[in-house]
Amino acid sequence: MNELYPVFLKVHQLETLLVGAGNVGLEKLTFLLKSSPNAKVTIVSKDFLKEIVTIAKDNSNIKMVQDAYNDEYLNEKHLVIAATDNKEVNKKVYHDAKKRYLLVNVADTPEYCDFYLGGIVTKGNIKIGISTNGKSPTTAKRLRQLFEEIIPDDINEMVENINKYRDTLKGDFEEKVDALNKLTVGLMKKNKE
Repeated sequence: MNELYPVFLKVHQLETLLVGAGNVGLEKLTFLLKSSPNAKVTIVSKDFLKEIVTIAKDNSNIKMVQDAYNDEYLNEKHLVIAATDNKEVNKKVYHDAKKRYLLVNVADTPEYCDFYLGGIVTKGNIKIGISTNGKSPTTAKRLRQLFEEIIPDDINEMVENINKYRDTLKGDFEEKVDALNKLTVGLMKKNKE
């Protein structure tokens, strides 16, 4: 059974702690910044890959702390990602975060994850998240490629126009929903032609 509930987080307004700055940490950081270039991330690690140092130099929202993990780094954080090559440290991060009711993701360990970093398709204001419930990242990647191909490049223009139209609508909620449903059915048929 798939119990995941998809949400889109405004990580540029949240404080994220990334523990680990090796290859897995780089992957997690890159994924986060691809979706949200202004994400606020504090990275704690004894050592940093040069690629992470380069990324941090060009992004004022990324703070690097050269140190071993301790639970004080969880202070004032909303999200936690554990990406060290030490399973015991990752488990400690998980348990410390749970004591504080923080959302946590431990890389490559689904049983220690409150959330997954799935495949994402972005076209302007349209963003689609894809998850395989942690079972097959390759399938998520293929689906991402499919959606990127079939979603028209001008979809953002359509979204902007519908938003402007929505602001002009009068009536109650049901009348507005009905009008927008009629409009979008017609636009989708047009895009298929």
